[in-house]
Amino acid sequence: MKTLKAAVAKYNSISLILRILVGLAVGVVLAFVFGYFTLILNTNPVLAGIALNTLSGGLTVFTTYYLTGNKGSTQSLKSPVMPEIKIPLIKDIPVLGAIISGHNVLTYLGLILVIVLTVFFWKTTVGLRIRAVGENENAAKSVGLNVMKYKYIALLVAGCLAGIGGAYMSMGYVSFFSRDMIAGRGWIGMAAESMGLGIPWKIACSVLIFGMADSLAVRLQMLNLPSQLIQTIPYVVTMIAIGIYSKRSMSGKKKN
Repeated sequence: MKTLKAAVAKYNSISLILRILVGLAVGVVLAFVFGYFTLILNTNPVLAGIALNTLSGGLTVFTTYYLTGNKGSTQSLKSPVMPEIKIPLIKDIPVLGAIISGHNVLTYLGLILVIVLTVFFWKTTVGLRIRAVGENENAAKSVGLNVMKYKYIALLVAGCLAGIGGAYMSMGYVSFFSRDMIAGRGWIGMAAESMGLGIPWKIACSVLIFGMADSLAVRLQMLNLPSQLIQTIPYVVTMIAIGIYSKRSMSGKKKN
């Protein structure tokens, strides 16, 4: 749903910042809805997430058809992507320049957010309280923290980040919205968060591993291998990485 809103926003004569804000707004709304069902109505988070995801998928198809006449895609509409940033000096360095420079502006925003979130969760009062609630809800209650409040704040922060991710998919990764374009990347994101233990820079490192697997799949498409086989590579790598991580975690617990 967030990717659709960002894609639709591109066709209006509005600034790039406002287009990103559209994705952020939808992300926040969906996070609020998820929070209402899980925090207020005590619905199972997994079931609520699947239900909301299914509902959003149906709404995107309906909205796309209503706004464009196309069923589940905006490919027929012209829509430029977000600009790429060429970093002076670095862009001219062989090999390294192609890796670091020339990426979509939202890619660099994501890297900046790793630093911002680290400072937020480890150096600010609100961030520290969110971590306290996440680590031990009962202990947080015992010292007078409003647990519900900080859970909602955490969800809204997550909604903003999801909105940026959705905006990137339809404004950076490609220049259109298409149904199911996420292709399970949300589950890979959850795996990266688990492997990164909730620490931003560790999550970023995990994401890079999965990103390299995705890039490898794209490269292998030129070898005339079955596309169905190639598309499984990122997910196979995810399963292997989770298996290694889980085994090491279990070994660490046994030693303790």
